[in-house]
Amino acid sequence: METKLVRALLVAALVSYRGIGAQAPMDGTRTETVVFAPLLADPQEPQFFASYLWARSPRLASRLGSVGLGQTIGLVRGRDWQLAIAAGVFSEFNMQSSTTDLLNTDYLVGLPLTYRHGSLATRLRLFHQSSHLGDEYMVHANARRIDLTFQAVELLVASETSRWRVYGGGDYVFAHSPTDLKPGVLHGGVEFRQPRSWLRLGRVTTGRLVAGLDVKSTQDRGWQLGWSMVTGLELGDPSAAPESGWRWSVLLKAYTGPAPYGEFYRDHVSSVGVGVGFTL
Repeated sequence: METKLVRALLVAALVSYRGIGAQAPMDGTRTETVVFAPLLADPQEPQFFASYLWARSPRLASRLGSVGLGQTIGLVRGRDWQLAIAAGVFSEFNMQSSTTDLLNTDYLVGLPLTYRHGSLATRLRLFHQSSHLGDEYMVHANARRIDLTFQAVELLVASETSRWRVYGGGDYVFAHSPTDLKPGVLHGGVEFRQPRSWLRLGRVTTGRLVAGLDVKSTQDRGWQLGWSMVTGLELGDPSAAPESGWRWSVLLKAYTGPAPYGEFYRDHVSSVGVGVGFTL
């Protein structure tokens, strides 16, 4: 029932996107800016992406396919604030298996309230996450589910310039299963985006170099750090304001630390790979 609810909310959010998007003025240029842009390097930021990873981990395969389906859609907006719905589904697959076994799926749904004042932006988000092992993996590895499920509140504050964004904050898990899950998460990072286009193809697209480092420290793992790094090319809508409109990305990715995959959250994983992403 819980999984069906998250899927329904995700579909509803995506279907409602057209009716909630920014209105374009007569010259065709969209001027509405994003209150709090999606985090570039966070593995669990609701976005559309597909990655191929080479990994080292006690239980995960050495070659992984990682797929995400999600988006943050504004519901109510003021001059400098916005209430939105964020929903995402994140899955990992064993690319070495002849049947490409599903290993893990995380479902996330939340209500982010964002606020901007000058170069400072804040995101306060109440969210739910539940995680599930893949049936094929359970059969082939004789594995048992942990059924990680929790409700949490997140607070992030970001400082932005034309090139850089630095952010920090954390999460507090206030309801959870298993019962011994510790509640604290510290979260921070830094991002770089070229302020001007490095590539331009007429009215079709513009491109710029981007890079991001996202770091999380979890109380449950003795405050061990999880480092997520990405860099590559981001292609955008030339008619849209910065950070708004559709964006494609081709990114090199690296990660080391506690696994960001729900059912494996107490494992350590290191990975490198390449991915493509899309943001509406």
